[in-house]
Amino acid sequence: MRIGNKHFEEKNKTYIMGILNVTPDSFSDGGKWNHTDLARDRVSRMIEEGMDILDIGGESTRPGYELLSDQEEIERLIPIIRMVKQTFDIPVSVDTYKSQVAAAVLEEGADMINDIWGLKYDSDMGQVIAAFDAACCLMHNRDNKNYQNFVSDMLKDMKEMLVLADKAKIKRERIMVDPGVGFAKTYENNLEAINSLEKLHILGRPVLLGTSRKSVIGLTLDTPVSERLEGTLATTVIAVMKGAGFVRVHDVKENKRVIQMAESIMNGERVI
Repeated sequence: MRIGNKHFEEKNKTYIMGILNVTPDSFSDGGKWNHTDLARDRVSRMIEEGMDILDIGGESTRPGYELLSDQEEIERLIPIIRMVKQTFDIPVSVDTYKSQVAAAVLEEGADMINDIWGLKYDSDMGQVIAAFDAACCLMHNRDNKNYQNFVSDMLKDMKEMLVLADKAKIKRERIMVDPGVGFAKTYENNLEAINSLEKLHILGRPVLLGTSRKSVIGLTLDTPVSERLEGTLATTVIAVMKGAGFVRVHDVKENKRVIQMAESIMNGERVI
């Protein structure tokens, strides 16, 4: 899979998408990186620690988040994207579900759109992604938690995302998929989504797992956001073992080491 000017193997390798929230109110790191100098230092450190893709978010999507106007979200994102593109050689993903925001950031040089609604929120999103021939991550989400059979229903929803992508003429090789841990799911659904990652391979696209510091970890371990690293690492090992191509994380160094160790065990030789 090509993202920006980088090629990513689609099998037997797990890459790291590093999180940079330029928001004042994200659940884990709100207000930490929403100035250009702070963001530059953070990106530099994550690259040194082994980040493969940068995912920038301009609007918090934590439970109960406040909806931003397109213009406000764009104004948060553009200076950071511009700085990253001028300073670093790393693919840039932007976490947005709004087509006007997507168009603005892709015009500015972003390489990928990470859509938490999998093209189902904004009917113009697919056409914008296709027009720029951008990569995209389509995440499972819905407006309810009414499942008859959770995994079957989740896969059905995700197949619908791919149909929308086909209609918009997004090339299949430009797509990765995300089961959407923490979105429209009960605690038990979230555990099952993580434990069923290998079933997503039926979709034929690389899988991204995003669990970093999320409530499923806090509820399992009874820990606050600041103490969820070990739980996140456990999910990363599961992602590697179940063939996920990408993990989206806050703590790059620790997750990079865990991936290297897990891949080395699975391959029977040291993996760098």
